Amino acid sequence: MRADLGFIGLGVMGAPMALNLARAALLCGDDDPHPPERPRSDLVVWNRTTAKSEPLRAAGATVAASPAEVCRRAGVVFLMLADGPAIDSVLGRGTPAFAANVAGRVLVHMGTTSPDYSHGLETDIRAAGGRYVEAPVSGSRGPAEQGGLVGLLAGDPAAVDLVRPLLGPMCAESFTCGPVPNALLMKLSVNLFLITMVTGLVESFHFAARHGLDAHRLRDVLDAGPMASTVSRAKAAKLVARDFSVQASIANVLDNNRLVAEAARDSGTASPLLDVCHALYGETLALGHGEADMAAVLHAIESRTGHRAEAPANQP
Repeated sequence: MRADLGFIGLGVMGAPMALNLARAALLCGDDDPHPPERPRSDLVVWNRTTAKSEPLRAAGATVAASPAEVCRRAGVVFLMLADGPAIDSVLGRGTPAFAANVAGRVLVHMGTTSPDYSHGLETDIRAAGGRYVEAPVSGSRGPAEQGGLVGLLAGDPAAVDLVRPLLGPMCAESFTCGPVPNALLMKLSVNLFLITMVTGLVESFHFAARHGLDAHRLRDVLDAGPMASTVSRAKAAKLVARDFSVQASIANVLDNNRLVAEAARDSGTASPLLDVCHALYGETLALGHGEADMAAVLHAIESRTGHRAEAPANQP
């Protein structure tokens, strides 16, 4: 049996995810040994910037000339794209090409969009004769490279059961969350914690610096204590080195913050900490750090301190 997989979107997250798929034992060539209980599969990829496909070609994947070619060849197509308009464009949603691209296939939405958008996409794909699984992932570029992401799945149970084992090369664990859009709502819940936690960590380093404390010692104290986590250790190392090379960019975090805030407003849910973070990440973007790692929110906090220091003594 041959069961080709497709992957569209080879950005900061998509490229290492697809590479892990290409390198997995599940993806083997016609003459390679493979366990008899597993289908033989090829990976077919496409990216708008073609140069980003070359590492996948080198890893044995087939580089398609168009998204339509990926859909034509693959029974399951993973989409790791920036937003709804990008997904709509790739699938030809709203055009006659849409049905040809999705009918008889399982489309797996792995990016982060609004829950409402995902629900509408599921409706359209099912109406066109396809199946849909929502599968956003928790984690940044490091876990993506290591195959250590956490997958969140929602959709028709049979389709979820089909997709879940395919996440193995990309995700260390995966969790079924129920019907669409519950996986995206779960992802937004996770992101709310991530954004507020990292912002608090950054502010603590800024506070320590303003009081003349050693950043290395603060890192060691935090790493030894009960609040330490994989995220805190990674971001603390960046803050000590003032290394803002991207794992999750300011622009991406700001967009995620917006999605959480919109979902909170739609449900009448208060999100006071998130609202403060939204302002800080917006200020960081305005300062020109949109492509830097989210730890670069330090620049906005430092800027606020600078403005406060410059204010007249009788102003707060």
